Amino acid sequence: MINCGITGHRGNLGKKFQTVAKNFKFIKFKGDIRKVKDIEDWIKKENFDLIIHFAAIVPISVVNKKYNDAIKVNYLGTKNLVDAILKYRPNIKWFFYSSTSHVYKYSKKKIKESSKLEPISKYGKTKLMGENYIIKKLKNKKIKFCIGRIFSIIDNKNKEFFLKGLIRKIKVKDKFIKLENLNHYRDFVSTDQVSRAILLLWRKKHHGIINIASGKKTNLKDIARVFAKKNKKKIYFNNNVATSVLANIKKLKKYGWRQDNLNFVRYFQ
Repeated sequence: MINCGITGHRGNLGKKFQTVAKNFKFIKFKGDIRKVKDIEDWIKKENFDLIIHFAAIVPISVVNKKYNDAIKVNYLGTKNLVDAILKYRPNIKWFFYSSTSHVYKYSKKKIKESSKLEPISKYGKTKLMGENYIIKKLKNKKIKFCIGRIFSIIDNKNKEFFLKGLIRKIKVKDKFIKLENLNHYRDFVSTDQVSRAILLLWRKKHHGIINIASGKKTNLKDIARVFAKKNKKKIYFNNNVATSVLANIKKLKKYGWRQDNLNFVRYFQ
């Protein structure tokens, strides 16, 4: 069995990863990621082949309201973990950091790992801070680190969480609904796909930054139409200027990556 330390084991991605990685023995971090002692006690006590770092405050609305808390968890928590690894477990084989496409700026072209970094959200800013610390501390060390920039992640058992605000608007009593700010293209990827991609990257011992995505664009308006039809509502859009966040996944494909051919509009049905 492979000893895998994992933070954020209770989140959607953490739960899914544990079901997909069959030959891993998971050593779960159950303390407070903001507390150095909790992290150090965990790192000192266990032997790890690798560590997967999922723990984070993710919802944009929560990060916006509690930005200081998000910095403490997303950045300082990552700093605490990296420092403890270097201090007590400098010989682990691999360290995976779950980052986000929010570190990039909007682009009409497919986004490469080398594309300009200009976070589109406060959440993206906190994750980029974590990325920068990892690179600074681990670039000249033996530990192979992988920063996975995950695009718009969704989960089959929790589809509605991603579009909670949209669903709330569609479920109002009015038969005709006006929707604004939905003319956006996003690159959806399921928690199952992400989990399998991480396992592939572990097997290949990928070192450095890599996009984890489907490489396909989906317009949010098309998803809104699915929910509207489901709720027997008629909708019309106040079209804003379209934005696009679509991944270039050539790096991932070089490892032989073959994702499921999911239709993400139907996925939300």
